[in-house]
Amino acid sequence: MAATYVTPTDLRAALGIGSLYDDTTLEKVCQASQDLISKQLWTNTFPVVGVGIYSNYAYVSLATAGAFVAGQTITISGCGTTYNGSHTITSTYPWTPNSGSFPYFTFYPWNTLNYPRGFSLIQFALTHADENYHLITPYGKIEGQEYGDAIDYSAVPAVQEAALMVAIDIWQARQQSNAGGISPDFSPSPYRMGNTLLARVRGLLSPYLSPRGMVG
Repeated sequence: MAATYVTPTDLRAALGIGSLYDDTTLEKVCQASQDLISKQLWTNTFPVVGVGIYSNYAYVSLATAGAFVAGQTITISGCGTTYNGSHTITSTYPWTPNSGSFPYFTFYPWNTLNYPRGFSLIQFALTHADENYHLITPYGKIEGQEYGDAIDYSAVPAVQEAALMVAIDIWQARQQSNAGGISPDFSPSPYRMGNTLLARVRGLLSPYLSPRGMVG
C-alpha cells in the first residue's frame, strides 16, 4: 500500500529533484517516514490474532496491550461471521477496572503465567457452541467505536508536515556516505532521528500522540 501521509510528489517538490529519481525510490522513503510517524499516533484499531469460544463467552487475543477496558463496546471484523459485529467487553487480560473473572478454558494456548508480552485478551458474551481457539490469518480487526471513527491522518496537515520533515531527513541521510548513526552502545543503526527533529515532529503531532508512542 502506498504511503499517504507524504507522497513521492510531495517529497520530489520539497527536495527540488525533478525527475532525477523515480517514484519507486521515493516511495520507499515516504513509506519509511509514515511507518515511523504511525507508531507515535493514537489509534483505536488493532489486529486480532486469534479467537475462541468457551461456555458462551468469546475470547479474542489482540496484538496490543491494554487498549480496551471492561464495559467498552468494540466492533470486530475479518474474523468470520460468528465473531464479527459489535460486542460489549465483559473482561480483559491484563486486568482492567470492572473486569469479570476468566473461567478456566483448556483450548487456549496460553495461561496467565506465560501470556505473551505485548498481547492482550478480551472476553465478551456470545451464545454459541464451544469453539477451539484458532489463529486468524490474515489478522482480523478490532475497533473501539466509543471513541468515534479512526482519524484519517493522511488528511491532517500537522501529520503531513511531520511526515514530510522525516522523509526529507531520511532522504538526506540516505544520500550521505556516513548515513548510519551510532547508538549509545556504539552499535550501528541505519537511521536515527536527531533530537531536534524529534522535538519538532512531536510538537506537530502532540494533539494526536498515543501514550504508547511517547516513550523514548
